[in-house]
Amino acid sequence: MGKVCVVGSINQDHVLVVDRRPGAGETVTGATLVTRHGGKGANQAAAAAACGATVTLLARVGADAAGIAERTDLAGRGVDVSLVAEVPGVATGAAFVTVTPDGENAVTIAPGANDVMRADDVRAAAGLIAECDVLVAQLEIPLDAVVEAVDLCHGETHVLVNAAPFRPLPQRLLERIATLVVNESEATALVGSPLVGTAGVRAGAMTLQARGPRTVIVTLGAGGAMVAGAGGCVHVPAPPVRVTDTTGAGDVFVGTLAAVLADGQPLGRAAVTAVDRASASVTYLGARPPIT
Repeated sequence: MGKVCVVGSINQDHVLVVDRRPGAGETVTGATLVTRHGGKGANQAAAAAACGATVTLLARVGADAAGIAERTDLAGRGVDVSLVAEVPGVATGAAFVTVTPDGENAVTIAPGANDVMRADDVRAAAGLIAECDVLVAQLEIPLDAVVEAVDLCHGETHVLVNAAPFRPLPQRLLERIATLVVNESEATALVGSPLVGTAGVRAGAMTLQARGPRTVIVTLGAGGAMVAGAGGCVHVPAPPVRVTDTTGAGDVFVGTLAAVLADGQPLGRAAVTAVDRASASVTYLGARPPIT
């Protein structure tokens, strides 16, 4: 397997398992609270390492118990956390996740130390970034840090950006991206109009691909993924599974995709493997499986 560098976020997830979400002004009792490890950057790094890639995570945590727990978990999964620095006086990022019986989730994030990441921090890791086969970034850290990481990549590095959570992307960033991964809602926001049905998703993916990225992948949950590139658009179906919790499934997709691409495999094969692993991830609670 090749080398993957992930520039991104770390959160501690506080998961509430509920029968239903409360409406405005309503109180719902009987929830179960579970604390898990999370953050898009950390989840993607863990997923890539689980596929056998050599993975380094560049991220920030608070100088607190949560930060220690997150670093320990990632190290136990084979992720190099030497560039995960503690930031005094700032809490580790936290995500508050509500999961209903159908496995769907709603997430609210307090970014904490994730918001401290700056372009200068990324620039300090320029040597590592230059050596990686695949760079992975998401948008739970400041955009200037993401742009700096992409700018530091040489021509042979596969730049994989997961535009989540949504924010507008500068054109010069879009033009540097080899693979852009978004879900349906993010794709809708980037395109600026609803993607209705399979034809709408296909058209939206092609629209985004024409704006700069070599490839655009729209993840579709139980529907698999739509992959748009220079050769056209292909749908990758997902296997049927019993859904427990969809939290982190997109991160498993991205991390797996990065690992397989770093191994020199073609994008089509990487997408199929990513869909399969993401589908398996919704069968357990939380964004990462227990360490065995």
